[in-house]
Amino acid sequence: MIEGRPLIVRLRNFVGDTVLSVPALRLLEQHGWRLELVGKGWARGLLEAEGWRVHVRPNGLSERIGQLRDLRRQLRAEDPGFDRRSNALLFPYAFSAALDARLAGLKAEGHAGDGRTWLLRRGLPRREGRHTLVEYWELACDFLGVQAEPPIDIGMKVSEAQRDAARSLLAGHGVGAGYVLICPFANGRVEFLDRSWPVFPDFVRRAHAAGRQVVIVPGPAEVEGAKALYPDAIRLDGVGLGVYNALLQLAGVVVANDTGPAHMAAGVGARLLSIWGPVDPGRWAPWGSTVTLMRRQPGWVDVDEVMAEVGRALG
Repeated sequence: MIEGRPLIVRLRNFVGDTVLSVPALRLLEQHGWRLELVGKGWARGLLEAEGWRVHVRPNGLSERIGQLRDLRRQLRAEDPGFDRRSNALLFPYAFSAALDARLAGLKAEGHAGDGRTWLLRRGLPRREGRHTLVEYWELACDFLGVQAEPPIDIGMKVSEAQRDAARSLLAGHGVGAGYVLICPFANGRVEFLDRSWPVFPDFVRRAHAAGRQVVIVPGPAEVEGAKALYPDAIRLDGVGLGVYNALLQLAGVVVANDTGPAHMAAGVGARLLSIWGPVDPGRWAPWGSTVTLMRRQPGWVDVDEVMAEVGRALG
């Protein structure tokens, strides 16, 4: 007996986008769809507590097509109506995502445009001036044929096992309650604008001198940078994204650049100070009622302002 109609959903390739798509994924699930997610390997850890199955997308074209064909064959055997309806929803805007689905024989829907509409069973409107979370939410609404307001908070799930693992890790490093978790790295640039708060190292030195325990959870490519730039921070290396979600949720306050972990922090309801520079936050700011957006134009907020906000958050 199948629980829900199976639907292949192609996730985007970035952590922040995947977090911002969670309300849309939940909406699909609430309307009777059983989600078969296809995305990057890290998506499994990020979404583990949600209970959705994630198929890790291979890199090569023939491998991607083969994976989707195999998945289509499996789901068609489970659900005789699978091939008679729209059976895939694409969150990426790229031509390649639509091409992959078409070559695999799927009847996909997704945003129209980028010269790919002819590859889709139905091209859905991409409206201007929307926050990215709202854009994904409206994509799901259009697919379902419903109208609904997006939630105020994402409410990403964190399992008790993930929280237990996070508490054990913190205890092993002597970290107590009320720690400051920093997310100082911003991989790449957006519209040729640097997203990194230039005085982040100064902030960490000040916070450490004030007796705050500062924790950093670098990605594999960020470990050396964390060692060099943040020697006063307690470094937790090799942490999977599910446990990272728990560490963010348990923190007294999170201070972050415009980066994927900032969206994770907002997603799990952490108290987040989101530091923004020249990039417009209207489309990409972390979403939720626990987010304090700190931005000054032109330039950046200074260390004193952020230290004051940390003090208010921690008491």
